[in-house]
Amino acid sequence: VQLQASGGGLVQAGGSLRISCTVSDFTSDVYAVGWFRQAPGKEREGVSCISYNGGETYYTNSVKGRFTVSRDNGNNIVYLQMNSLKPEDTAVYRCATAPVLGCSGESHYYTHWGLGTLVTVSS
Repeated sequence: VQLQASGGGLVQAGGSLRISCTVSDFTSDVYAVGWFRQAPGKEREGVSCISYNGGETYYTNSVKGRFTVSRDNGNNIVYLQMNSLKPEDTAVYRCATAPVLGCSGESHYYTHWGLGTLVTVSS
C-alpha cells in the first residue's frame, strides 16, 4: 500500500486549502482513511477520517465546521477541504489507512502511513 499526500502550502489566516491523499496498491476496497497532523513540538493529532463508503466521518473538535473530508473511490483519492484556516492549523498533515468498516481518529487503528504535506497558515 502506498499513500501520497499532496496539496499543502502557505496560506493566510482565513484562507482555504485542499489537500489530497492518493492510495495505491491496496488489495481491498474496505478501508478507512484518516488525516493526522503534527505541529513542531506537539504530539500527533487525529484531525479527520472517513469510512470506506463515506458513510461515517470524524472531525476533531478544533476543526469541526471548517474542514470537510471526502473520498473518490473510483480514483482512490481522499480529500480534506480546509476552510477558515488559522495559524494553529499549521502542521505536517499525513494520511493513513485502516482496514476497518468505520473510522476513528485514533492512530493505533491505522496500518499504513504516507509521508506528509506541510500546511503553513500565516497570521
